[in-house]
Amino acid sequence: MKTLTTIDSLRAEIASWRKAGERIAFVPTMGNLHQGHLRLVEIAKQHAERVIVSIFVNPMQFGANEDLDSYPRTLDDDCQALQQLQTDAVFTPTPELIYPRGLSEQTFVEVPKLGDHHCGASRPGHFRGVSTVVCKLFNLVQPDIACFGQKDYQQLAIIRQMVEDLSFPIEIIGVPTERAADGLALSSRNGYLSAEQRAQAPALQQVLQQVAAQIKTTDADFRSIESAAKAQLEAAGFRPDYLTISDRSSLLPAEHRQQALVVLAAAWLGKTKLLDNLEV
Repeated sequence: MKTLTTIDSLRAEIASWRKAGERIAFVPTMGNLHQGHLRLVEIAKQHAERVIVSIFVNPMQFGANEDLDSYPRTLDDDCQALQQLQTDAVFTPTPELIYPRGLSEQTFVEVPKLGDHHCGASRPGHFRGVSTVVCKLFNLVQPDIACFGQKDYQQLAIIRQMVEDLSFPIEIIGVPTERAADGLALSSRNGYLSAEQRAQAPALQQVLQQVAAQIKTTDADFRSIESAAKAQLEAAGFRPDYLTISDRSSLLPAEHRQQALVVLAAAWLGKTKLLDNLEV
């Protein structure tokens, strides 16, 4: 596995793969890799001859009071895990390489509407930071395929829309959420949970399963189902940010007549924000 730290070395490696006629799959990450990330790499390997992973903790997607400085950075362990999967290359740029003029003067990419609600409402500017860095990484790597986890459902929808709107010749593959044995969606931020909180955390997915069952088996109003589910989360020790039965395409709150639904949820457990979702 090659470790690439400059744009020139990245482009030279990509050019050599292209010259050989090889398809390229890309997995962008912020590091602190867990089995969910590694599953993305495994899926990527099924679709292309070459796989490249980026590890970059993107400052543009963190708010003023968020955990940029304390976000776990485990580059040596990450590279070892990627090496074991026979990843072809890892790109590890610095913020100065990605944003040489600083964040305040950086050209940005913003997808309208899809990022206005849910995490976008509570984290202003977050999805602008995500779409900007992914757009730049796509331009640098120019992959045929890129893999993203479905746990970050809203993020995946925004990236799909950006790729369509900007005519990137890239196939976006959404990979089902990897879960622990008790149902908790794997996330780098799970490491922030205390032992007691970790035992409570699977309740988030359990509540989503109950919401899905109610949608399928009752005629209850969706807003009533959402309110009851938030109350359940509060009773289980969570502080809900949102729990919404949404249309899969627009991500707006859904009505009874709509069929393709997704239940989107985010809730705080102590100082840790957990995300999950369930298509219905």
